[in-house]
Amino acid sequence: MTKALIFDSSTLISLSMNGLLEYLEKLKEIFDGKFIITKEVKQEIIDKPLTIKRFELEALRVRNLFFEKVIEMPDCLGIKDSEISSKTKEIMDIANNTFAERNRNIHLISDGEASCMALSKILNQKKIQNVICVDERTIRMLSEKPENLRKLMEKKLHTRINSKTGNYDFFNGFKFIRSTELIYVAYKKKLIDIKNGILLDALLYALKFKGCAISDQEISEMKRLG
Repeated sequence: MTKALIFDSSTLISLSMNGLLEYLEKLKEIFDGKFIITKEVKQEIIDKPLTIKRFELEALRVRNLFFEKVIEMPDCLGIKDSEISSKTKEIMDIANNTFAERNRNIHLISDGEASCMALSKILNQKKIQNVICVDERTIRMLSEKPENLRKLMEKKLHTRINSKTGNYDFFNGFKFIRSTELIYVAYKKKLIDIKNGILLDALLYALKFKGCAISDQEISEMKRLG
């Protein structure tokens, strides 16, 4: 039985913006499993950006990984897009109806993020180990600490946020990592050929400043482990 890393757009964007996509290929070589993107993520990270001059280059870089089968579609695991799309709609409906401000539901996650969760649920049913690679904080908090997410939104929006706490259990059981953890592994495995004592610090902060939701304290903990 294989295992899978499911990539959301946010992680691929963070790696691309920092010139670190090449290390995905090196990580894939030592990973006994598949790197997967859903149809929805492919549209977000390749198809649509290729039509926008500002994002063409990043899209081409990711598409090259797709052509080289570093990242693949779910059909490589025998999973149909229609199956994912159906589950994605269910997840979107529940997630975006969990919190409300003044009786108005708050939109929490995108199609791409929901499709990653959908694929993860399907893989869990098939007993295939999987982790979602996502740099956005909201989706992780929804799964791991939904009540903390509600309090955070109250603080940001300066208003009371009501929640359907009965929805919380639906989002239990997902596993997540960020681009920072991926690059930390690349660093520990000596896949990055830059010899400098501040390399790990430079890598982690570069990702933090270009999209990855990670705190200074978390970076300090990773550096101590490094």
